[in-house]
Amino acid sequence: KAALNALGISLFLILSTVLAGYLNAINPRFRNLEIVINKPANGIRELKIAMASDIHMGTIIGPRRMEKLVDSINLLKPDLILLAGDIVDEDLGPVIRQNLGESLRKLKAPMGIYGITGNHEYIGGADAAVSYLQDHGITMLRDSVIKVADAFYIAGREDRDKPRFSGKARMQVDQLLEKIDKTLPVILMDHQPFDLQKAEAAGVDLQLSGHTHDGQIWPLNYITQAIFEVSMGYKKKGNSHFYISPGFGGWGPPVRIGNRPEIVNIKVRFKPDEKSISDSRKN
Repeated sequence: KAALNALGISLFLILSTVLAGYLNAINPRFRNLEIVINKPANGIRELKIAMASDIHMGTIIGPRRMEKLVDSINLLKPDLILLAGDIVDEDLGPVIRQNLGESLRKLKAPMGIYGITGNHEYIGGADAAVSYLQDHGITMLRDSVIKVADAFYIAGREDRDKPRFSGKARMQVDQLLEKIDKTLPVILMDHQPFDLQKAEAAGVDLQLSGHTHDGQIWPLNYITQAIFEVSMGYKKKGNSHFYISPGFGGWGPPVRIGNRPEIVNIKVRFKPDEKSISDSRKN
């Protein structure tokens, strides 16, 4: 009888933990982050960024959760939306069948919506995934840089796993940024947060990453914390700011234990330029 009681208690605890982990996984939070970049941005004093990583659109992240994601991001009224890799969960088939791209079309940001590849895009076929995302309103940055409002740069790296799946190297971060004007702010998306010191050395002001899920299910967070300099959260190195998100969606079972899924609400303040200072003094 004691053994049966112990078994019953164990099963109850396991099921309760899994249920709590499921409810946690389907209820993302807003994570607020404020940073200061000590560079002028052509008169722009403040920039509102909505960032999401690791959406994993597909079998588990279907229409209902995609609508929740889009509504939540639009609620923030961001200037800019950044999707930091693993937007698609490997197989594009369920994404197409459920027409999940139509949700992406509803995202609104006056300065644009930009994404990068993650390892899951490469697992399922990066070119097809990128083509689908671009057809549904996402500007995909693949080892490329874009200047926004003549005020700041957004750079997007190909995923670190590109060589393994395509046989082709990705650009080094210093190569990617070598021809830009680094007196303007530089925002970089790099899905897997390895080698943060290289981004710092290359002059990145803000790097946004995902990938780790901070382990997703305790105690796997101890593994990701051993692998990555930052498994989840914010770090500043020199003049460079880094934020690594545990992501919106997840891999495998829709269960999270030990951290919350999130949408990141970032407020960036820039240094006023000389003209702005001069005008304010006149007034």
